[in-house]
Amino acid sequence: MNSQELFARSQQVSPGGVHSPVRAFKSVGGTPIFFSSAEGAYLTSVEGKKYIDFCQSFGPNILGHRDPDVQKSVLEILDKAWSFGACEPYSLELAEWMKEQVPFLDKLRFVSSGTEAVMSALRVARAATGRDKILKFDGCYHGHVDSLLVKAGSGLAGEASSDSAGVSEQTAHQTLVTALDDEEAYLKTLNDHKDQIAAVILEPLPANFGLLAQRKEFIDFVVNEAKQRGILVIFDEVISGFRMAFGGMAELLDIKPDLVTYGKVIGGGFPVGCYGGREDLMNLVAPAGRVYQAGTLSANPVGMVAGLTTLKKMKEVQGHKFLKERTERMTSRLNEIFQAHQVPMQVSSQGSLFWIHPKSDKPIRRVDQIPTQHGENFKKFFSECLNEGVYLAPSGYEVGFLSLAHTDEIIDSALEKFSNAAKKVFG
Repeated sequence: MNSQELFARSQQVSPGGVHSPVRAFKSVGGTPIFFSSAEGAYLTSVEGKKYIDFCQSFGPNILGHRDPDVQKSVLEILDKAWSFGACEPYSLELAEWMKEQVPFLDKLRFVSSGTEAVMSALRVARAATGRDKILKFDGCYHGHVDSLLVKAGSGLAGEASSDSAGVSEQTAHQTLVTALDDEEAYLKTLNDHKDQIAAVILEPLPANFGLLAQRKEFIDFVVNEAKQRGILVIFDEVISGFRMAFGGMAELLDIKPDLVTYGKVIGGGFPVGCYGGREDLMNLVAPAGRVYQAGTLSANPVGMVAGLTTLKKMKEVQGHKFLKERTERMTSRLNEIFQAHQVPMQVSSQGSLFWIHPKSDKPIRRVDQIPTQHGENFKKFFSECLNEGVYLAPSGYEVGFLSLAHTDEIIDSALEKFSNAAKKVFG
């Protein structure tokens, strides 16, 4: 069957025909492609067409799809066990390796998703401080935790309202929302809610609503002001952790958050999340302490060995260095292509992340700085890229990911396809 027929069937059994909203192609139009296999830098559709993949499952596959070394480790553990529900050595090995790479990671706990990691870290923060409110930043996404599916309200500074049906206003009001890249607004929110805020949570590299790279001065200010008030600092590094560097953005910024959340890369393509940080905080978690958190499939051995193999290979081949160089080379040439064909967009990158966005003389650091026409321009470009055989994340507000499987030859091929698409749409 083809993708159109499969999507019609899927809509009969799943909400919108998908199991995560962005997969439905609502913001780019058309029928989502159903893929039957993946390898390296490529996806293959049920129709048999190959696509160069710059989504890479939204980030986990830093080595590419089905890396042979990771696959070997996975097949070996599958011959031993699928799930224990008991103590095993595989999570211990991954935890010890991660702790060696991240100096402030005194203790950690594996879960099954980034959302679960954030939910648990917030619970620890509230228990440790005896306070209820959480402060987040507009434009940062922290999973589908009820209290963080909020947007800035129209009333008092910092007040939030629900951004999803099913999230009560009472829950939403436990969260304060302030703007990125605005020290004054942040300080006002802190002062308006003295002794109420348990934690400030932020993506040190916001990459869920475009790539909104922040000034180091701003992040330093956020961290210092919070700590002066006894407010815990949580870095959400589900995307950036172990992708930007082994110590994530915390390492690159030389900042030690109180708690951190990880996901994606640490599972090597399997469902793994993690939260950790200061020993005194993590010792509040059951069974050591009274903060309850549990999971039937937490520390699943398949994800543990896949993650450890992935991270060790990245270390061995100096993967972050090569990925950064390849990404910068690709985005530089893509910007030349856009300029040559008068495309009203440009590309920014950080490490192995890139974002296609509207032309701007200044860095885009906040959601309200993204021009409204971006969605329509990206939609046209995305559709033509599909025709050329390039798969981007199906939204103009999602970032792209490079993997070690994206060789220079594959990147050159992709650039030619990008050029063809740009010429057809804008030339």
